[in-house]
Parts: sequence; structure tokens; C-alpha cells
Amino acid sequence: MSLVKTAPLATVKQDMDKVFERLFGGALWPELPRAKAFESLWEPALDFSEAENEYIVRLEIPGVTRDDLDVSIDGTLLTLSGKRELFEEKKGEDYLWQERQSGRFMRTLRLPAPVKESDVVATYENGMLMVKLPKLPLPAKNKITVK
Repeated sequence: MSLVKTAPLATVKQDMDKVFERLFGGALWPELPRAKAFESLWEPALDFSEAENEYIVRLEIPGVTRDDLDVSIDGTLLTLSGKRELFEEKKGEDYLWQERQSGRFMRTLRLPAPVKESDVVATYENGMLMVKLPKLPLPAKNKITVK
């Protein structure tokens, strides 16, 4: 019996982006650097929430070491990437079912608004990466008197 691996989600995203680009002139997801897009082998679960003063991103990545993580922000584009070496195959052992994924991953989010990049905090504990992105204060609205 042999295992059949399905297409990685990165491939599905690329296919959907092509469809949206043809129909609407733009991609459904933010554009990833091409070289890194093909490296993505698995896609960890991600939660993205908003509080009064910050955005919060949680990425579930058990088995990834702190040294193998990279968090970067460029304007409103947040990129979380890393790698996980999960297991080694044993001689004389044939897998009947295998769901654990390993290798490189990259998740990219377009934030709804700019954030205070200098105050972004990323913590990693018990297989969960949490990134807190403080919102920039909204400019005061000036009421213009109509004459």
C-alpha cells in the first residue's frame, strides 16, 4: 500500500489567484515571493483577531523550534515562516496512514490597517506563536464648516 499526498494548500492558493486575476484583475491572497511560495509544503492553522488597540495573530506550530521561526512585517504585510523537521522514517516500518507534516511553511497576511511596527511583539510557547500588532491611533477627524 502506498500513500498518496494531496496538493499543498499553497498550490491551491496559486490556482485560485490565477482565477481571480483573470476575473477581477487581482489575486485573492497577497502575492508571495515566487521562490518562497514553491518552498511551502504545509500550512499551519492560523487565527487572526482584532481587539480595541491591537490585532492578534495566533499560529499553531507544534514541533517548531524558536530558532526556526521568522516573523517580518512590511507595511501592512505580515509574514510568518519557518520549518519543522518532525520525524525520521524507521527501517522495517511501513506507514499505513500518515498525516503529520514537516518542512517549510509560510503564511502571509495583509493587515486591515498600518500598525506600530516598532511595538510588535511575537511570543512562542507550547507550540503556539502569538503576534500582537498595536494599532496606530486614528487621526482626528476635522469638521469642515460649509460656507
